[in-house]
Order: sequence, then C-alpha cells, then structure tokens
Amino acid sequence: FHIEQRRNEMGSFRLKTQIFFGEKSLDELINLDYNNFFIISDPFVVTSNLISHVTDRLDANGKKYTIFDDVKPDPPIQNVANCVAKIREISPDALICIGGGSALDTGKAAKYLAKKDGADFNVPLIAIPTTSGTGSEVTSFAVISDPENHTKIPVRTYELVPEFAILDAVLVKSVPPKVVADTGMDVLTHAMESYVSVSANEISEALSEKAIQIVGQYLVRSYKNSEDSHARQKMHTASTIAGVAFDAAGLGVNHALAHQLGAWLHIPHGRANAILLPHVIEFNTGIDITSCSRPSYPYHVERYENIARILGLQNLNTVTTIRSLVNWVQFMLQELEIPTSISAMGIISKEEYLAMVPVMAQAALKDSCLETNPKLADEIDLSNIYE
Repeated sequence: FHIEQRRNEMGSFRLKTQIFFGEKSLDELINLDYNNFFIISDPFVVTSNLISHVTDRLDANGKKYTIFDDVKPDPPIQNVANCVAKIREISPDALICIGGGSALDTGKAAKYLAKKDGADFNVPLIAIPTTSGTGSEVTSFAVISDPENHTKIPVRTYELVPEFAILDAVLVKSVPPKVVADTGMDVLTHAMESYVSVSANEISEALSEKAIQIVGQYLVRSYKNSEDSHARQKMHTASTIAGVAFDAAGLGVNHALAHQLGAWLHIPHGRANAILLPHVIEFNTGIDITSCSRPSYPYHVERYENIARILGLQNLNTVTTIRSLVNWVQFMLQELEIPTSISAMGIISKEEYLAMVPVMAQAALKDSCLETNPKLADEIDLSNIYE
C-alpha cells in the first residue's frame, strides 16, 4: 500500500546534463565555448596518457588548461579542499573532471564548495568518465570520505549535476577486466535498486529496464574482450542510463551496506555491491531456497520478477523466477571472477569480519539510501545480510 500510494502521487523528472556519446564524441569538447579549463583527473589518467585525448584537442584549438591530479580513491575531505583552493587560484571558465568515480566526485564536490564559498563562481562542469559504473556524470550525488572516522559522506544536491557529459568508448578500451567486472556490476545494482525503489516512476523505470537489458547482453562480452568496442560503448552508455534512473528514483539497502564495506574494508564499491546483491534480493523479496509459493506478493516482488523477465529468466512461478534471478547474479559473479563472499577475498579473517558487523550495520542504518528501499530494514536485518 505504501508503494502504490507513493506511485500514485504527482511525479516530476528533469535532466540537467547534455550528453554526448558514441564514436568521437570527445570532439564535442572543442565546440564548447570556453577557453580556460581546470582539469581534475586521477593520477592514472595522467600517467597512462589517457588525458591526451582531452589535452591534445585543447592544444590544437589554442585552449588554456591547468591539470589537478591529486585525486585519491574515495576522495577524502582534505583532497577536495585542496582542489577548491587551486580552483580559486586559477579562476577558470569551465571545469573538466576526467577519470573514475573518485575523480568525478572530487570535481563535483569541489565545484559545489567553490561556488558555496564564492557566490560569483558559477562555471560549468564537464564530466568525462573513464570507467563504466558510477553514473556520476549525470547524478546529483557525490560521496566524500572521512578517513579518521571511517565514514563515507553521501552528499546530494541538484547543484552537483554536471552541465555536460562525454561518453567516448576510446577512454574505456584499456580498462582492466577486473575493473570492467566491478563497475559493470555496479551498473546492474544501480539499475535494479532504482527499479524497485519506492520513488520509482514510469520514466525512471524505463531507464532502469534498458540498463538491465544492456548489462545482461554486453557485460560479459565487455569483460572477456577489451577489443569489443561495441560492447564497451554499450556498457559505457548503460552506466549513464542507470545513473539517470537512480538519481531520479534513489537506491536501497544494497548501497547502504556497500558504503560501509568500502569505508571499513576498502573493498571497491562495485565489488561490494556485487557480493551483496544476491543476498539483498533474497531479503527484499523474502524468497530464499526454502520458500514456498504464496497467494500474493508485495508490489516490489513483481518488480523483481519483471527484472528476471527482462533477462530472459521467466520461470514457473514467483518463487522459481526469483530463485532464477538470484542464481543468474551468482552465475555472473563466477563469469566475471568476482568473489562471492568476504572470506573469498582473503583480506580479513572471518572472526575479525564478524566482530565488525555490528558497527557496520549501525552505520548502514543511518545511510540515506535506505529511505527508498522497498522493504524496511532494521539493524538486525542489516547484520544478517552482512553475515
């Protein structure tokens, strides 16, 4: 009833970002009417010379630019502050953030803070992702970390949404398979959680469905063959599609739990989501290996059934369909060589991990992603999923 009531209310949908995608979409960069760029990049993009795809175009057209590459994974507060100070010093007329989720989050947070501290600072942000997973190039989210307190701080405001996004597959061609796997499963988790969210609407659902379909068709191809530029471009676009969907509809318990695995165990975000996903589907649907059929199910269980249908997994009844979906996710983890448990990662003993569970569960309970999960979860529920 709660979900149906939310879905019957008046809805709205807006998209601030102009998106350029497909072959040679980076060429659009020189058509933007700006002359002094501040480029925020993670170090790998610079050392691998991926950044030349941007700087060569700027050089050829006489554009000025300054590169800030002091970007850290899970961007700490201090690094963002350092970026803000450099922006104030340069006074650019446009920002470019190029890299993975950390570079994009650093750029988004830095622009927001620079504008907040100086009312006259109002320059556009051009997001150029080099991985296919976060969807940060179109979202109003940024996640900043506080290393001293082992916390990740999700920030959400419409002001964080970039004005432009450029999705060019040339930037993801060299992404290692392990990263392709992790980020690809992040795309799937974004799409699934936004699809079953209590704040989903017809537009966000259509985007979620398309992202799920693309992941089902192209993720394994993209993982197994870096030369498959078609598959890599499809996954690059799917990441953005899922980003638009979850920015509108929100996420759920999967991300609330994954944020703590990243903060406490430094597990890559997409990998944490992937390990949790089968267990979260079982929790949200109330269907596990021991379940029997019931006369009716909550609305969000039907949403999960529809996800299974999109992936070609329709089965005899609701229980077998949901079980097929869980089995398919576990199959994907095997195909992508992603560990299926924390123990399999070999980073912490079982005893040490279980001792951390209550603390992580308490932190996850405060995560804003829980607000749009289709099923209420308390601390015991979260602990059980972790275990």
